[in-house]
Amino acid sequence: MARIKGAVGRRTRIRKLRARVKGFFMGRRRLRQAIEASMKADMNMFIGRKQRKRDFRRLWTQRINAAARQHGLSYSRLIHGLKKAGVEVNRKMLADLAVSEPQVFGAIVEQAKASLAS
Repeated sequence: MARIKGAVGRRTRIRKLRARVKGFFMGRRRLRQAIEASMKADMNMFIGRKQRKRDFRRLWTQRINAAARQHGLSYSRLIHGLKKAGVEVNRKMLADLAVSEPQVFGAIVEQAKASLAS
């Protein structure tokens, strides 16, 4: 039986690796450092996907807080009032309403205030 060598698979692997590290600087484009650079880049991409979710939630919270304070309510009191009123609007939508539709956001804040008062 003929012996199978790994030349074709190796070449394919190296070609894929080189495509992944294209644009990296100096030695990080060459083979041994390229493997490490590629692994680190993959790790950072994974971490970045998680951080993006965190960062957006923080941004939405800040926007909601700023808009709520214009109506005389803090962020935590607004969220508590909305929960008591049974209004189920997520933070992404609340932040979007606060920026693009201030009148609608004001009506939502009034609902929260009414539920806090009762």
